[in-house]
Amino acid sequence: MYKNVLIATDGSPLATHAAKQGIALAKAVGAKVTAVNVTEPFHWFAPNLPADAQPAYVQGMQQVAARALGIVADAAKAAGVSCEMAHIEAEHPYEAIIETAISKHCDLIVMASHGRSAASAVLLGSETMKVLTHSKIPVLVYR
Repeated sequence: MYKNVLIATDGSPLATHAAKQGIALAKAVGAKVTAVNVTEPFHWFAPNLPADAQPAYVQGMQQVAARALGIVADAAKAAGVSCEMAHIEAEHPYEAIIETAISKHCDLIVMASHGRSAASAVLLGSETMKVLTHSKIPVLVYR
């Protein structure tokens, strides 16, 4: 059925639950898992920002990504499922999720219905909805 399941995670509690469900599905069908975390690039918004703002942002996002991906990797290892990890920096996370799924030959995308902030999803548009709208690869949404 499925051979490679892409699990998109931001490290939120719902994304962690979605990852565990995706791993359970992968185990049941004998598939491997590719976990992806997408970080938006740093943008300068004010000329008064300290010079170390960008390196601090990058370092912080790398730590967030490592933590989020580590949760998925640990759960996959505990389930005996092979797991590859990817941390991508992209302006549009939904595009990076879809492009990663295509480049890694994934045949299913698993993600949570919303990420860190439901309020920001209303204001900015849900990345999950954008993946659902633009992906030609099937998407399993965990609520």
